Amino acid sequence: MTPIELFAATLGLINVALVVRRSIWNYPFGLAMVALYGWVFLDAKLYSDALLQIFFFVVQFYGWWNWNRSRADAGEVLVSPLGTARFATWITGALVATACWGAVMHYWTDAHFPWWDGAIAMFSIAAQILQSRRNLESWILWIAVDLMAIPLFALKGLWPTAILYVVFLILSIIGLIEWRRAASKAA
Repeated sequence: MTPIELFAATLGLINVALVVRRSIWNYPFGLAMVALYGWVFLDAKLYSDALLQIFFFVVQFYGWWNWNRSRADAGEVLVSPLGTARFATWITGALVATACWGAVMHYWTDAHFPWWDGAIAMFSIAAQILQSRRNLESWILWIAVDLMAIPLFALKGLWPTAILYVVFLILSIIGLIEWRRAASKAA
């Protein structure tokens, strides 16, 4: 545990709590969090997660822009359900990407747990894109990511991050419930 990891975890908690509330102010906290976590994961030889932070940094700007232009009169960000068939396509894509990325990390790096870490990275990418697009189903993917990440980070001794992902799991469940409620009101 380092002070950087602890600070990144604190920023992550604030970020996800604001996402659950559909607050556009989640993005400044998200940008700072992913910048710090890039260093944390690189140091832990979780290269897929380290590279993922670069993706997160870039997509934070897209999400900020998209959420800013997609608000209701009351200021809340509108939620858009994806649908079962389109969601199945996203899951299939994440599984294929996991197989490809895991192979790259396994054969060409000294990454620790390349397949496991790769699955977390690929499903996180899908979840982040869907969340940036305001799709309800992003929370289902975040729940899956949290369930994969908690034991990996604990195994690597990244205890503040493992605990953060337990909190993320709880917030993801709350987010799914809240966003479902918002989507049903809009329908």
